[in-house]
Amino acid sequence: MGKNKENKKSIVNSEAFPGILLLASTILALILANTQLDKFYNFILYDLKIGKEFNLHLFINDFLMAIFFLVVGCEIKRELVYGKLSSIKQASFPVIAAVGGMVVPALIFTLFNYSSGFEIGAGIPLSTDIAFAIGIFSILESRLNISLKLFLLTLAVVDDLLSIIIIGVFYSSHIRISGIIIALIIIALLFSIRFFNKRNKLYPYLILGLALWIAIFYSGIHSTLSGVILAFSIPVLQKKDRKKDLSYKVQHKLEPFSNYVILPLFAFANTGIALGGNLNLAKDYPLMIGIILGLVIGKPLGIMSFGYLGSLIGITKKPKDTSWYDVLEVSILAGIGFTMSLFISEIAFAGEEVELSVSKISVLIAAVISIILASILTSIGEKIQHKK
Repeated sequence: MGKNKENKKSIVNSEAFPGILLLASTILALILANTQLDKFYNFILYDLKIGKEFNLHLFINDFLMAIFFLVVGCEIKRELVYGKLSSIKQASFPVIAAVGGMVVPALIFTLFNYSSGFEIGAGIPLSTDIAFAIGIFSILESRLNISLKLFLLTLAVVDDLLSIIIIGVFYSSHIRISGIIIALIIIALLFSIRFFNKRNKLYPYLILGLALWIAIFYSGIHSTLSGVILAFSIPVLQKKDRKKDLSYKVQHKLEPFSNYVILPLFAFANTGIALGGNLNLAKDYPLMIGIILGLVIGKPLGIMSFGYLGSLIGITKKPKDTSWYDVLEVSILAGIGFTMSLFISEIAFAGEEVELSVSKISVLIAAVISIILASILTSIGEKIQHKK
């Protein structure tokens, strides 16, 4: 009994567990959406409303995901201040690789979707899911070069930062100038708090952060950006002062809620695809091919090519004690777009049920293929190592 309890604790506390929860939530959503329970699933997510529009689906995608981006934003800021992104030498390889891992998928998607009417979906195959990718890395850890775990994490963080910018620039509509003006005033107040907040309290940031979310939601810019802006306004102190470091407190108090509640809820709310629905692949196949090839082929190709060229001309250097085959294995995992890819799908094809379903199915297929490819490559790599 004691050993069973210890095993359960180790699984729950492992880095793989958030990925397992995401997978379980996805399977549950797919079951509900493809059985007689689909009406129950849709009723909970869409029909239970507060006011005219605010339902559970919107609450998860716009409010809870703002909290997810707050956690990610705190992590990004801490890495920029004194972490893996704080020096050019430390950051250059994963940053250059991350840029390549976004440029090449965008080019592949555009190649298949130029003048197709689906160009707005170019942002879908650009990102790497931190929780899912790190979860699969942890499962395959014995076969992978452990030093590349930091590379994958940094790559995914840079992906998220660039994706957040892309969402703000390309996926916002019905802009209200008054909302933007109010948001800018609140942002100025947020970045001024540190000069007056002598007692180092968190609540002024949280109160203004909520006001910022309301203002950005009203403005028409995607409200999840409020989470990142709030994260960047919260001061970061040196590592030795973590008890006073508000950014550290926010990140580590909200991280379990983000990993174990928000992300599974997001997966549950956004992967309930009716597989037997009215999909028109004869018309939508460019969209599907663009997303799948963008994630499965484009991500690793972009990461490897930009990383190699950067090393070749001397502006960056791959981590010590790693081979290019090791980098390739981890680059394949970057094709697991999932959370951010589904999120951008929801924004890009809002109100277009068929295209949204095709996008989501494509993201899921790409994630499965990437996991299978990573398993095959790591198995081959392990056999080669044993032969040496």
